Amino acid sequence: MNSIDIETKRKLREMGAAALLDALEAQNETLTLGLGFDERIRLVVDEAHSAFTHSKVEGLIRRAGLRYPTADLRRLDLVEERGLDRGLIAQLGTCSFVDRQQNVVFQGFTGSGKSYLGCALAKQACQHRIRAHYIRMPDLEEAWALARDKPQGQTKFLNKYAAFTLLVIDEWLLDHPDESMRSMLLELLERRYDTASTVFCTQYAKKDWHQRLGSGVHADAIMDRIVHNTIWIDTGNQNMRQHATKSR
Repeated sequence: MNSIDIETKRKLREMGAAALLDALEAQNETLTLGLGFDERIRLVVDEAHSAFTHSKVEGLIRRAGLRYPTADLRRLDLVEERGLDRGLIAQLGTCSFVDRQQNVVFQGFTGSGKSYLGCALAKQACQHRIRAHYIRMPDLEEAWALARDKPQGQTKFLNKYAAFTLLVIDEWLLDHPDESMRSMLLELLERRYDTASTVFCTQYAKKDWHQRLGSGVHADAIMDRIVHNTIWIDTGNQNMRQHATKSR
């Protein structure tokens, strides 16, 4: 459709209907010859909606801050060798665990692909139009320290990280969190409990978490908000960094 006048184009853009305008202008007159008005409109709206959805998904992925933005659950190497369950991975890919507010733990040796899996799962969530975010625990700790020095900083920090429908915390318990960090984790996980899903990527087995969390009442409470509604996945001991280097 090349007969749209300048003023109509301006109005469509002003209304935020640029995708619809692009679809109208791109519609091939020859291919749609003979189609009724309602059929042509349906084709235009379908094309515009597809472009809108793609743009929204790309925006979610970009804002998720993924360490590996090209990570893909459909392209995992050495699945059997690592002892990964293809059926479980496929089930996670549906993001139904988010609907059930379940957590996921990827636990395994250094280099076993935990971060990649966490990013792939967050990206899959974005493709389902779920608001996801990735952060390393050392960076979360640094952000918390900065927030504590600002007016209303702690409240804004907690509101921000509690709001993500899916939050991926990589390098979970890499360092022993201090008392302030433990208090923050307890409050954050309390806010997310039964309302959102959290993915933990860690080299530490569940039996080691309590000690790394300080072995006190905070450790008890944090563990209680994680372990009861969580899917645990052992990522094995294959070094995927070495595998990636050899595959080049």
